[in-house]
Amino acid sequence: MRDVAQHAGVSPKTVSNVMSGYPFIRDETRQRVLASIDALGYQLNISARNLKSGRTGIIGLAVPELSLPYFAELADAVITAAEEHGLTVMIEQTGAIRERELAALARPRGHLVDGLLFSPLGLGPDDVEHLHTSTPMVLLGERIFHGPVDHVMIDNVAGTRAATEHLLELGRRRIAVIGTHPGELVGTAAIRYDAFAATLADAGVEPIEQLAMPAGPWHRATGAEAMEALIASEARFDAVLALNDTLALGALRALAKHGVRVPDDVAVAGFDDIDEAQYSTPSLTTVDPGRAQIAATAVEILVGRMNGDDTAHREIVAQYALHIRESTAGP
Repeated sequence: MRDVAQHAGVSPKTVSNVMSGYPFIRDETRQRVLASIDALGYQLNISARNLKSGRTGIIGLAVPELSLPYFAELADAVITAAEEHGLTVMIEQTGAIRERELAALARPRGHLVDGLLFSPLGLGPDDVEHLHTSTPMVLLGERIFHGPVDHVMIDNVAGTRAATEHLLELGRRRIAVIGTHPGELVGTAAIRYDAFAATLADAGVEPIEQLAMPAGPWHRATGAEAMEALIASEARFDAVLALNDTLALGALRALAKHGVRVPDDVAVAGFDDIDEAQYSTPSLTTVDPGRAQIAATAVEILVGRMNGDDTAHREIVAQYALHIRESTAGP
């Protein structure tokens, strides 16, 4: 920096201001400094700057599984939002395994990140004490905890209700659900299934136990397997609510294999509005959980916490939208 200052005929402080984007510098001076930077091939020493400021310019994002399109697209949205704040994102996969999620909390990459965005699936309410960390953190996803950190949530209940009401409005009464987790008390599957059952009850329709099909990991393959099992059971159904889009895509493949027409014979709806949902055959009716809003809001809150915001922790529910496409509405 001293070499650049000497070459440009300015002070090292002026060079630093130009490199930091300080606005109150004459354009002529800025251009002269930039020309000297180019001429000398100067590069800012990020490590030294971070050592001085105590910041790394990096935030962490801990998600269960990037092979699931929802989390891959969420990561993309977080990266876009973080770039607007001049931040880089370091991503960690936890596999939705409690021990790995606890490890991510215990060591959010040591000194490498200034804050953490965390989407837990393996943790439960009894783990709330582990959320007390020295690193600023914002939770993403399910309404599992109530403090002591900020939480930007999916509206699983209202979103699932909207999809179920749409199927009911089509006159479908024997609605199968793919992706249940029997015995689960807290988690996405339990929240969405309970919202589905409550919506049926409000409409005077009894949920049919034989039409609730378990699926472990919510992948295309498990969705196809669950649909194969449902067809093999010979239980009658006229609609399917898949608890996420990848399950729905697998179910659509199995239905097509058996010559079941969608939506004529069976209407199909999903949840997450992954990009692929628009391009499946037929295109998939699904709930958009507000992924872009979740990412932008969470990053904004995290940046505030990193900058010393000590106001009360917030729980923010993202706005969902139901996108009706060919799998329920026809072409």
